[in-house]
Amino acid sequence: MSELAGKKSTKLFVNGVVILTVFNIIEKIIGLIYKIPMRSLLGGEGMGYYNAAYSIYVWFFMISTAGLPVAMSLMISRSRARGNFKEVKKIMRISFFTFFTIGVCGMALLFFGAGWFSRLQKLEDCKYCIMALSPTLFFVCLTSAFRGYFQGHQVMWPTAVSQFLESLGKLVFGLIFAYYAISQGWELKYVAAAAVFGLAAAVFCGMLFMFVTKLLYKTQAVDAEYIRADGEALSVAPAGSLLKELLVIAVPVTLSSSVMSLANLIDAVVISRRLQFSGFAEKAAAGLYGDYTTLAVSMFNLVPVLVYPIGYSLVPMLTALLANKDRAGAKTTMASSMKIAALISMPAAVGMAVLAKPILSMIFSSANRAPEYLTPADYALLPYKAETAAGLAAPLLSILAVSSFLVSMLAITNAVLQSHKKQHYPLISMLVGAAAKIAASYILIGNRSVGIFGAPISTDICYIIVTVLNFYFCARHADFRPPLFSTFGKPLIASALCGGAALAVDTALARVSTSVLISTGGAILAAAVVYIAAVLLFKTLDAEDFVFLPKGQSVYRLLLRLHLVK
Repeated sequence: MSELAGKKSTKLFVNGVVILTVFNIIEKIIGLIYKIPMRSLLGGEGMGYYNAAYSIYVWFFMISTAGLPVAMSLMISRSRARGNFKEVKKIMRISFFTFFTIGVCGMALLFFGAGWFSRLQKLEDCKYCIMALSPTLFFVCLTSAFRGYFQGHQVMWPTAVSQFLESLGKLVFGLIFAYYAISQGWELKYVAAAAVFGLAAAVFCGMLFMFVTKLLYKTQAVDAEYIRADGEALSVAPAGSLLKELLVIAVPVTLSSSVMSLANLIDAVVISRRLQFSGFAEKAAAGLYGDYTTLAVSMFNLVPVLVYPIGYSLVPMLTALLANKDRAGAKTTMASSMKIAALISMPAAVGMAVLAKPILSMIFSSANRAPEYLTPADYALLPYKAETAAGLAAPLLSILAVSSFLVSMLAITNAVLQSHKKQHYPLISMLVGAAAKIAASYILIGNRSVGIFGAPISTDICYIIVTVLNFYFCARHADFRPPLFSTFGKPLIASALCGGAALAVDTALARVSTSVLISTGGAILAAAVVYIAAVLLFKTLDAEDFVFLPKGQSVYRLLLRLHLVK
């Protein structure tokens, strides 16, 4: 690859990361805004039905869409790097047909199998939520075909905008449908199903946007660096060969992603059943699961969202670098991506762990009262006492915070292995981790002294195993061994200082102010200042890392003059 092409590819990478990150943050903020009133409307029990159905949908979603967009982006990126644009169009046609077929089959399975899935979870009232979710799978399959096409061109804004539309649509349609159901006096299970159907309407809007964008978007500008004089004369692989390659790449990625979703689905089944086994009523089990997933898991998922865009953008960029045999450029890209991911996710995880209760109390006002689903007999079975739903979920979030960092590391290591055509190794990692998670959940949650604590503990056990295995596979099969101290040691020290500052400031402000917004907001601000100062003091970022940051070169020159970087 020429130096000009390399700079353009890096610029596309940075732009893609920035666009996806900004929109992902907006998307998650909208998601939180959505859950705040929804938790008030449905309560812990209703959210239990909602989230139980959603866990089934996510598994089907992963099976249907996790691997194919990655395979598409890899194949399209490689064909573009060779200047074979006719093959790019053929890959798109084959992929779209595949997605369409999967979407129809998945929608039918969800709709007609809703009763069986609800009985499996021992939460039969979530059947209507599952049925309401079924059209979503078809719409999201078609959307994923377009996303894979654009990601293969390192054009990330259509994906970002479509995800934004989905989030905004879920908020608007979900609340409208839920309020309508309540106004009609429907039972809670039907109100939850109406709220869920808002997601189907939202995903349809995102799909429509991607369809129109694909029709109107011209790729000549991003393809210019790969144009060659004999491009039209290049041979195009047969449809059968392309489909086979698509599946060979997609199936391991799909399995590795769906294994964890399946583990989460089984976890949902285990949590409900084992809580009832230990003495909780079905309503209490649904409520505990609902608040765990709505409060703790929702916040836990915020941290990896900041890192996923790096992984998405890393796959096509690394694929192009490796296709052009630029090993040095690939190693620099991998190392910088991992360091930036650690710098983002580590302090966020630490801050979430130490400020779990005030953060949940600040965001979810409806959780600042006693859980309505627990009877005195249920309270007696809890392994710890909490006066509010937020207090109940806070220790669970503190434990989960460890996994939020580990999942961020998986986003990068998975991208590295996929780019090196080693996509089957994450599957091995996920299978081992998922088995450990299920076993730990079953044993721990059924133990009354551990109870619901077993859910986040088993998640941590799972992701520790998966992360260690992924790093091993990266070292052995992609020759990727990030320097430990500069990549993880310095960010860890800075994060510890950040967490200490957050805890100290929150404690001090809580003594002089009754406003959780003031104390928590002040703690977060102080933590951010301490962390940035520590990162600069330790000179954590190297010159090559700034290439992968927005306006990085300008920032680097400024910090160099201030003697804050090497």
